[in-house]
Amino acid sequence: MEFELKVTDSASSARAGIITTGHGQIETPIFMPVGTVGSVKAVTQQQLKEEVKAQIILGNTYHLYLRPGSAILEQAGGLHKFNGWDRPILTDSGGYQVFSLANNRKLKEEGAIFQSHIDGSRHLFTPENVIDTQRSIGADIIMAFDECPPYPSDYDYAKKSMELTHRWLARCVQRMGETEPKYGYDQSLFPIVQGSTYKDLRKQSAEFIASMECDGNAIGGLSVGEPEDMMYEMCGLCCENLPADKPRYLMGVGTPWNILENIALGIDMFDCVMPTRNGRNGMLFTSKGVVNIKNKKWENDFSPIDDGIDCPTSNFYTKAYLRHLFVASEILGLQIASIHNLAFYLHLVKQARTHILQGDYMQWKTEQVNILKQRL
Repeated sequence: MEFELKVTDSASSARAGIITTGHGQIETPIFMPVGTVGSVKAVTQQQLKEEVKAQIILGNTYHLYLRPGSAILEQAGGLHKFNGWDRPILTDSGGYQVFSLANNRKLKEEGAIFQSHIDGSRHLFTPENVIDTQRSIGADIIMAFDECPPYPSDYDYAKKSMELTHRWLARCVQRMGETEPKYGYDQSLFPIVQGSTYKDLRKQSAEFIASMECDGNAIGGLSVGEPEDMMYEMCGLCCENLPADKPRYLMGVGTPWNILENIALGIDMFDCVMPTRNGRNGMLFTSKGVVNIKNKKWENDFSPIDDGIDCPTSNFYTKAYLRHLFVASEILGLQIASIHNLAFYLHLVKQARTHILQGDYMQWKTEQVNILKQRL
């Protein structure tokens, strides 16, 4: 994997770059739709390409390990061939999912013992077998296995958790070095900065992660309930201590305004379930603000969902029709809302890139944040 940094904004730390992988290039800053079990919910791969204009999507190791399982994925020739997506894929290591199973998992030095949410069966994730599983999935970008501490966490727990993540990372790096990709293209490892909301821990973790000299670096353990200002503070601190010549990925963030603020701090890559999850519940993010499409006020609004972005679905269907689909509990409504929200997120990061290259990102960002937060 290669990363070429094109421009850094003069008034902030916002960056525009290009990541090159075995499955093509990614223009940063970028948003990555979440395809947890090998599919982005309610959206086809063709729609992701043609309407959403996604350049990279995510898969999740925990879910893909449980089903369909590594054996099926290897028989298929990897996730790219299994789901028909021929652009880059990033896989989360499953650390966050294991963290979210707090009542059904046990952490120890070897790894994490957990119970499947599907049938209750017991499994062990170690740094080594998580790397092996991601090799089998065939992701272009592989995440290191980490522990994501909850918010709030006391200092001692956050410190022990971070140190465990660092020891697991050393094992992930070793396993990457002693194994080969299965499908004829390179795979890159991204370590994850942890440390909860403690400045000294975040700085220490970022420095340790940077010392591993991997192809890119990620920031985890944020957007888990802490105030937005604290997220920005921690993210900025991490970016200051991560190398400028490697892509920086902020995991699980967030709202459109969260993304714009974190781009200004130096983040290149984002993912979040929010556009699809909120879309399925009738919340639309648009170029004019936030819309609850279920509200009666849209009943006879025959204007397009959003004519401010380049997406056939957003430009073609009206708010009145989409509201009708939600009121009538029609599946098509969930699909239209999901496509629109994802297309809006991809439109937003493309616009951000344009303004970074033009040199007026901060002025544009300030205007956009005020617009995007409006409830219409």
